[in-house]
Amino acid sequence: MAMNGPYLAEIAHLIGDPARANMLHALMDGRALTAKELAFLAGVAPQTASGHLAKLLQGGLLGVAVQGRHRYYRLAGADVAATLEGLMVLSGGQPTSRRLPSRVGADLAEARTCYDHFAGRLGIAIHDALVAGGHLSVSEGGYGLTRTGVAVFVGLGIDLAAAQKVRRAPLRPCLDWSERRPHLAGSLAAAFACRCFEAGWVRRIKDSRAVQLTDTGREALEGGLPGFRCDAPTVVRHSLAERSADPRIS
Repeated sequence: MAMNGPYLAEIAHLIGDPARANMLHALMDGRALTAKELAFLAGVAPQTASGHLAKLLQGGLLGVAVQGRHRYYRLAGADVAATLEGLMVLSGGQPTSRRLPSRVGADLAEARTCYDHFAGRLGIAIHDALVAGGHLSVSEGGYGLTRTGVAVFVGLGIDLAAAQKVRRAPLRPCLDWSERRPHLAGSLAAAFACRCFEAGWVRRIKDSRAVQLTDTGREALEGGLPGFRCDAPTVVRHSLAERSADPRIS
């Protein structure tokens, strides 16, 4: 235990710098960016960005891939993304000192990627429809698909076998920093998001983690996931995990 304390402080220090925090935030959509792109998003000079990136690499928060003359940086893994999302919850979802355009904040709250799965009102709407339809069950501290849940995923064209080969939890709750309720994370949640992008149901917004549900996507999800609605203010409901833990909640 004594060894963990100093390392925890080191990680907190790495994340706590405003420029590095903005870099990490920019990489939360799961994609890789160059040092020049990250410098722009962090609001610092390229030379300064290089120093920050070296520290994040050394601290194990980032990975890097070399392609030709370019180096592409991305989060080191889903555990880093989950940690950052948790910190956003603790911070109240407030932007860092070097703010991105205010419009992006509203877009992020509406629909965004949380590393490789959906968050914001879109992520909550998917989660709530699966819960309300009885398509999820609590399994080993996370979520599992019921028989009808399997049918929903297969009906939407999601390859369950391929998604479950990944060495990570298939489905688990991830606390959403803007909604303060769980959305879905895990390999199956990532496969769900991938399918939505491939089918054109959801499109990315340039230079942002924000995404947009298309009219075709709304129709497809409302048809394939009964109860899905993402066109009205979110109504606070208890999550499946909360209801399972407390039988007084219905």
